[in-house]
Amino acid sequence: MTFSVIIPARYASERLPGKPLVDIGGKPMVQHVYECAQKSAADKVIVATDDTRVADAVVSFGGEVCMTSAQHQSGTDRLQEVVQAYGMGDDEVVVNVQGDEPLIPAAVINQVANNLRENAKASAATLCEPFLNLEMVMNPNAVKVVCDERQFALYFSRAPIPWDRDGYSLGKFSGGKPSQIARRHIGIYAYRVGLLNQFVTWPASALEKIEKLEQLRVLANGLHIHVEDACEPVPGGVDTPADLESVRARVN
Repeated sequence: MTFSVIIPARYASERLPGKPLVDIGGKPMVQHVYECAQKSAADKVIVATDDTRVADAVVSFGGEVCMTSAQHQSGTDRLQEVVQAYGMGDDEVVVNVQGDEPLIPAAVINQVANNLRENAKASAATLCEPFLNLEMVMNPNAVKVVCDERQFALYFSRAPIPWDRDGYSLGKFSGGKPSQIARRHIGIYAYRVGLLNQFVTWPASALEKIEKLEQLRVLANGLHIHVEDACEPVPGGVDTPADLESVRARVN
């Protein structure tokens, strides 16, 4: 299995400015992510950034960096610029590991890449996990995914899908069939490079604009995303100062 990991790392962040460079246990966060990715089976790990401060930090710890445009509307657009710069072929596989996931297990990086390789009809692959409580099911920041019998995504939503008519309306989360089907989407992706090259030519779909979920552009254009439960728990990423302190406590 051969694949590359690309880590988009934007310096700008409304809730946590300079996020890739925040200190965690004496290292910038982007270094933690890079080192996690290096433990995977990836042939190459590349940080994609639009900021020289992030690029300098990556070079300082011996990492590989690709400077990208500051005008990209999404992380997927940034990935496509990298694969184009490296001259990657349409059949090559790249894994997008978010730059704010300093505790991501290497095993799930390998898993999502392998899943794409094993599912020829899929253009992308991603992971999910069961919901454990009704509060999280109802949280619009927790993206939900439902799949067909072949584990291809039917839809992603911020809404609680599928709706357990007999349980959720009464505030119940019993662990029965609906909760077994309900899955929280984990934002790690493996892509075939050919999909990335197509993606940047498509306009944002109507559903993508409503849900603010760019993966819906892939489904809207009739392509498949394979989904599987993560083989290991994936700790939450760093979006807020509270998340940062939680990760620091785990690392220290």
